[in-house]
Amino acid sequence: MLEDAYDARPEDAHIIDSMGYAYYVTGDFANAQEYFDQALERTPNDPTVNDHLGDTYWQIGRKTEARYQWERALKDNPDKDTEKGLHKKLKDGLAMIPAQSSADAKKPIKEPEAQEDE
Repeated sequence: MLEDAYDARPEDAHIIDSMGYAYYVTGDFANAQEYFDQALERTPNDPTVNDHLGDTYWQIGRKTEARYQWERALKDNPDKDTEKGLHKKLKDGLAMIPAQSSADAKKPIKEPEAQEDE
């Protein structure tokens, strides 16, 4: 269903974020980051996308950048549950998710749409 939604609305930041999150939960952080970056290009002040990108940065060892994204998400008026989670992450960090090994890496579900220069 997510692939169908992405095919139908490849510019929708929330769908792009969901594609990234699907990769994140499977440990494919490289593809997750690509999608989160694209989602942020479309909605730079979205607290959920900033939160997800922060989580991804944490998982790949870019902890300073992770904290920056979480702080940025806090400034973008997240809902109460997200805000609480962000404060916890800033205090404690995250548990590590095993990264997908290069031998296990699969072709992305959908290639991120290329950005055209305007």
